[in-house]
This record gives sequence, C-alpha cells and structure tokens, in this order.
Amino acid sequence: MADETSLRPGDESNAEDGARGSTSEPTSLRGRAAFLQNWDWKSVVRINERLCSGGRAQHGQNSETHARCEREWIQGNGKERSLLETLDWLRSFHRKAPFLFFNGNTFAEIARTLTDALFAEFPRARRREAASLAAHYVAGVLDREPVTEGIVTLAEAANFKPGDRVKTLKGSLHGVVRKILPDGRLAWRPDGNDTELIALPESLLHRKK
Repeated sequence: MADETSLRPGDESNAEDGARGSTSEPTSLRGRAAFLQNWDWKSVVRINERLCSGGRAQHGQNSETHARCEREWIQGNGKERSLLETLDWLRSFHRKAPFLFFNGNTFAEIARTLTDALFAEFPRARRREAASLAAHYVAGVLDREPVTEGIVTLAEAANFKPGDRVKTLKGSLHGVVRKILPDGRLAWRPDGNDTELIALPESLLHRKK
C-alpha cells in the first residue's frame, strides 16, 4: 500500500474530528463505540517504528505536527464514534503526518486491525475484504462512498435464492444463482458463460439488478 497518497484540498479538515458525514451513514454502520480506546499514543508510535524498521526507513517525529497529533489522540481516542467516523479520524492523522515516514501505513494498519476484529463473525474472505477497504480508505486510496457501500454489502447475510444476481468479492464476475445445493453451496452461471460454477455462499455478494 502506498504511504503518502494525495487527497483533494480540504480532506484533512473535513475529517478533523471524525464527526462529519455521519447523518448519511447507513443504519447498519451507525453503532457508536470508543473503538480506539485500547490504542494509546505509545502503541501508535510502536506501529510506526516497526513499519519503518521493516521498510528500512528512519523512524522519527515530524517536528511540526507530532506534538499536536499526540495531544489530539490522547484527548480523542476514547471518544465514541461510528465506524466510519473512526475511519475519518484515522485518515485525518495520516494527512497531518506526525511521523517522518509511513504515516498512511501506520493508521491504515490500525483501521485494518480494528475492522477485522469488529467483524470477527464474518466468513474469513469477507472479513479480510472489509478490513482491506477500511485500510485503503484511511491511506487515501479510496473515497468514502465506495468504502461505505462495500462494507455494507459485505455485512449482508449470505442468503441467496435461485434467480438472485450475484458477483464475486472482487467484482470480476457477475451472474445468476441457478440453484442451492443440498450442502449449502451455490450453483451459479456467470454472464456470457454457459458453464455453471460451484461456490460457497461467502465467496459471492448480492448484486443490484
């Protein structure tokens, strides 16, 4: 994952306290909790130090922003936020760049770990995909809308019936469910293909018609 992905002007201020945009969040993502209370600033520093060591980069503080970021983190990491507000807050620290290197990776790793734990009951493939979406958003690779849509879709129960439109997790194939097999697997046919494929329910997503 690239570290210093550029964002449009104003993104930092828009995500300043992770409170903006919450009214447009889907109901399934509005639950609020102090998701970051177990990450004190020392743990954030240790993550950056480890990433710098692995990337053979100098670990150090940005003299212009580190002290301010540390204060903001200590004051705000115990605040209750929705998941998306929390991701907004992490993304804002990436942009403030408290460290010399690997700012994006540092806060993206927190987002990835948090989301993976939060959706521990997901099938493994869906949990990893949700965590990846969260991490890429914090790192500035994805915008908020596709991340919201992606996580909501992944959170849907994997209940299918014949005739449902589906797609693979990566979206590379789209098709229709043909039948549900006795063992719970799905027989489905990709668009433009006469061959039926067999898949586990957790490997497919519902697709809007």
